[in-house]
Amino acid sequence: MKNFKIGGVPEHFNLPWYLTLRDKEYHEVAINLRWFDFAGGTGQMCKALREKEIDMAVILTEGIVRDIINGNECKIVQVFVKTPLIWGIHVADNSDYKSIEQLKGTKAAISRYGSGSHLMSYVNAEQQGWDTEKDLDFEVIKNLSGALEALPEGRGDYFMWEKFMTKPHVDNGPLNILGECPTPWPCFVIAVRNEVLEKDPNAIQAILDIINNTTIEFKEIPSIDTMISNRYGIELEDVCEWLSLTEWSQEQLTEKQLEMIQQKLLQLDLISAVAPKDQILY
Repeated sequence: MKNFKIGGVPEHFNLPWYLTLRDKEYHEVAINLRWFDFAGGTGQMCKALREKEIDMAVILTEGIVRDIINGNECKIVQVFVKTPLIWGIHVADNSDYKSIEQLKGTKAAISRYGSGSHLMSYVNAEQQGWDTEKDLDFEVIKNLSGALEALPEGRGDYFMWEKFMTKPHVDNGPLNILGECPTPWPCFVIAVRNEVLEKDPNAIQAILDIINNTTIEFKEIPSIDTMISNRYGIELEDVCEWLSLTEWSQEQLTEKQLEMIQQKLLQLDLISAVAPKDQILY
């Protein structure tokens, strides 16, 4: 039995992993795959990959591309979710902010530097026509739980996080949503440490084959919407909307997509140079 550790956010996108692990599908190919939740998101997972605490991660595309360029010895082996992530732009429901325009020059709450919430605040600022040097400031709050506590206390003015995970906190407080900012590229990829890819490429492929077989049929699983609603505390109608908008993938990121991501990161001064595709894609 070969042992591997995989990390991901404890969110609805990753339910296919839970199902395959629950059913012990990896054991059938002599693989012991252990899942670790990373509520802190991309920045926390990048650190865990660098420090060899995990072997692979289901991670935001722009975050891992940036971290690989900055020295994280990993490669993207395939796209996991090919549709954009819809980032909600949230404020505390007791705040005076009523529009995204009012957030110019205020403080964005982010999970950590290099995280998706950090990088997407730049994408949003650019879409709004703001000066990314003068009009952005940050407050580190670690994760969604941190934001729920920090924003009503005035620590950070707005917080960007996946729209459907935050919707229960918009419906019931303490957040309000002012708008959305979808990623301009596929949102989640699977990244694996180079050392693991070199040592066990066949085992990694076996893991991908199992998860891909599940994601191909994921939407057809009986009562999958009810399971998601119950497990993640999301209203059934919101789950149905999310399922209608979300497509999983079994393919590698294309060179064109990688080029677009790198050019955007370069334009926003989040990387200093574009890297060759062989450094990033397996």
